[in-house]
Amino acid sequence: MRVLVAMSGGVDSSVAAALLVAEGHKVVGATMKLWGGAGDSGCCSVGDVEDARRVADQLGIDHRVFNFTDEFARDVVEPYVADHARARTPNPCVECNRAVKFGHLAARGRRLGFDAIATGHHARVTATGGRVTLRRGADRQKDQSYVLSTLSARDLADVLMPIGDLTKPDVRALAARYGLRTAGKPDSQDVCFIASRSPGRGRSAFLSGRIALHEGRVVDAATGAELATLDAIELVTVGQRRGLGVARGERRYAVRVDVASATVFAGSRDDLLTGGVAFSARTWFDVPLPVGSPVRVQVSAHGPERSAIVSAEGIEFCRPEPRVAPGQIVACYLGDTVVGSGVAG
Repeated sequence: MRVLVAMSGGVDSSVAAALLVAEGHKVVGATMKLWGGAGDSGCCSVGDVEDARRVADQLGIDHRVFNFTDEFARDVVEPYVADHARARTPNPCVECNRAVKFGHLAARGRRLGFDAIATGHHARVTATGGRVTLRRGADRQKDQSYVLSTLSARDLADVLMPIGDLTKPDVRALAARYGLRTAGKPDSQDVCFIASRSPGRGRSAFLSGRIALHEGRVVDAATGAELATLDAIELVTVGQRRGLGVARGERRYAVRVDVASATVFAGSRDDLLTGGVAFSARTWFDVPLPVGSPVRVQVSAHGPERSAIVSAEGIEFCRPEPRVAPGQIVACYLGDTVVGSGVAG
């Protein structure tokens, strides 16, 4: 089988490629050039491309670089900026997977005649009786099914995830056994298109060059009394505690952000609790679940599961839970299988 492997230059995708070669597939590595601006973390650097190329050389496979900078800017960066302007909390990794890796890259692979696309995600794609499922990876600490939860069975019909049954130590051990140069390479962190380790960099600097950031105020959610002022209302996330300028007394959390009035409403931990989440958009992986169906939900990449019930508007928690920031993804599971997701409204 001809397989195009997305090689980010990290250990996971390196081992994914090595395993497919060992299985006898005709493998070609592909590294995506995604970001042309400044960045000092993530999977978009020149060094990462070089690491991927050298691993491909070690494995004796061809390596290609695909330039998706325009698509990445349009489908990932611009929505990220637009969401912040509305005081929403985007997840660019989810969008990168949906639009770029399993969108543009997969389409490119099909046009080039590949039978399958493979990635180094810690998740499992299985096909039984012609039905595709997406399941959690074997390593719960590294599981990446959350960032894939907006995909559908159709998106993953010709996708392989060779390391889904392995733990991270297993992956590194295999990389060492194969002699891959990425065996000890640290995992990528943070948002790849935002430089964070240099003075004057970071999310605030990135956004201020693209949208106007407005001063705001923090008020008590119950009384309306002003508690503090903020440099940029667009940088506040629902659920945030640090950075609100309210350091004395009971801990306060951002329970609501109103961009129009440049106001953050702060309250106690109890004020942060809610009975459910209304979705502004919903995706079912395969067959929609009827209203009233029990599910387990995850509201961040490595957060705990919570019990919930499918509702017409989104999901209802089985007990009060902290609010989910507008723009965040709510992934829904039955056991370890992804059944769908929604965008918090």
